[in-house]
Formats: sequence, C-alpha cells, structure tokens
Amino acid sequence: MRKLMIALASATALLASSAVAQEKIKIGAAPYGLNAEFMQIWAAAMQEHPAVKSGEVELTVFDGRYDALVQQDQFKTMVTQKYNAIIFAPIDVDAGAAAVQSAVDAGIPVIGSNTRVNSDLLTSYVGSDDTISGYMEAKTVLDKLGCKGNVVILEGPVGQSAQISRLEGNKKALAECPDVKVLEDQTANWSRAEAQTLMENWLTAHPKQINGVIGQNDEMALGAIEAIKAAGLDEKSFAIAGIDGITDALRAVKAGEMTSILQDARAQAQGALDLAIFHAKKGNYKPQSDIWATYKDMPWNDGKDKNYNVPWTPVTADNVDKLLATRK
Repeated sequence: MRKLMIALASATALLASSAVAQEKIKIGAAPYGLNAEFMQIWAAAMQEHPAVKSGEVELTVFDGRYDALVQQDQFKTMVTQKYNAIIFAPIDVDAGAAAVQSAVDAGIPVIGSNTRVNSDLLTSYVGSDDTISGYMEAKTVLDKLGCKGNVVILEGPVGQSAQISRLEGNKKALAECPDVKVLEDQTANWSRAEAQTLMENWLTAHPKQINGVIGQNDEMALGAIEAIKAAGLDEKSFAIAGIDGITDALRAVKAGEMTSILQDARAQAQGALDLAIFHAKKGNYKPQSDIWATYKDMPWNDGKDKNYNVPWTPVTADNVDKLLATRK
C-alpha cells in the first residue's frame, strides 16, 4: 500500500509538472483600432505567427476603437486576468503612458509596436521611423511639383505618435521648398471618408489652386482621390502621396494616381510578438517569425535591444505587382 501511495504521488507530481509545462502563454495585443486595412493586416499577422498557430501562445487582439480610455480599460482587463505580456500600439502618445505604468506595476512586460508612447517603461519597441516616412512622402509630392505650387496636408489623429512624427517629416521637406504654399492642413483621423469630405470642401474653397496632396496615410490619400474624381477633375494632374502600402493604394500606384511607402505591418506585428514571448518566458525562447531573416539590418540580437527599426519600402512600378500578390 505504501509503495502504491508513493507511485500515485509521483504520478500526480509528474502530471502537475506536465500541465505547468504545457500551459499556454497568454498575450494580449492592444492596437489603437481595427477599422482600417493597415491594422487589420497587423492583427492578422499576429494570428499567423508560428507560436500562435502551434498553440504555444493564446493571443487576444483587442480593438482600441481609436479611444485612449478604451485602451486603458483593456489594459485593466489584461492586468486583472494576469496576461503574461502585452503588445501596445497606442492612439495617444501621452495618454498611453498610464496604461503602460499599470501593466509594469503588475509585473507584465509591455512591447510597443507601430505607434509610440511617452514612457520609458516599455520593455522593447518594434516599429518604423515615422519622421522618415513623412519626409519621403512629402518629397515625392514636392519633386513632382518642381518645388512650386500649393499643397494640402491630411493629418492622422492629433496626439498620436505617427501624426506628430510624420508632420515633422512633412515640414522638413516643405522647408526645402519655400515657394510651396500649404493651403490647408487638418486631421482626417486616418479615415478615407473624412479625408474625402475635407478634400471636397478644400476643392470648393480653393478652385483650381490645389496642386498636391500630402496624405499621412494611404486611406486619406485615397479619400482625396475620390473627392477629386467626384469633382470631375483628373487625379493624375495632382501630386498625391500616402503611407502604408495598403491594397487599394498599391492599385492606385499601379494606375499612376499616387505614390505610397510600404510600412511592413507583418514585420512590426510578428517582431513584437516574438519579443513578447521572449520576455514572458524570461528569455528562454528563440524567435520563430521569419521577419528577422528578411531584415538583415534589424538583427534579433538575443532580444536585448530596446528598439527594433523596421525599414520603409517605397512602392514602385518594379515591386507593386509582387506586393499585390501578397494580399488576399
């Protein structure tokens, strides 16, 4: 009987140990919103990560609905439910700091992705330098105009890091062309519909005066194109640029209607998830995404780096078909 009890105790201990070993890592992804295609690509890439598909990671993707308070409530949920790590793309560079603080206070590592937050408490960050893309897109517009004429700027949500940094890049390019006048500059909140309405109003207010459109994302640039077409104007007579490389923008680039710069949502998402797993497992993890092999200039470096910078890729006639082929 004594031997039987010892055997049963040993079996129970082994089962318990096995259950702990097989327990899934619980990770939450908190993007600022899922309305637009870019963040949908970002979220889908999370779900396609090898560790999620194998069942090693239990991933929950929240919808921040473009609201800092909603994101703070989502953090409260993840803290209460004891998530092992959080991936954060904040809507507001300042308001997001309190959410990060709450998670770190609970011992949960927070990995930034895509948009930044004013906090030194992030464990790591995977994203792209928005100042560079803001300069690149504005320069394509200004080069097409020969540094002369009038432009309008469609900005992202005021207070988000991408809006702040892309505007900085826009202004840097504009400073190189002092003869170019900015007729209008307003937020359209990353929205195609809002941008279309703004552009319709601007075309009415400034008839035959607008020569270029600097859209801080593709959705807004596409909204401007729709407004131009609706007004019976030739969109190809305007210099129009956007950022992200979403599917409709790729088609518009191919049609000669605009320029765009690819922001690699997949690399940002899967890179952040690899780092989240790494820190959730206290460093006992090797990255599983192929993005580290894709971007040789962004080495994994044993997960030690604070910032991982995913480069921008201008969409061109040479690569647009290949990029379109990656979209379902």
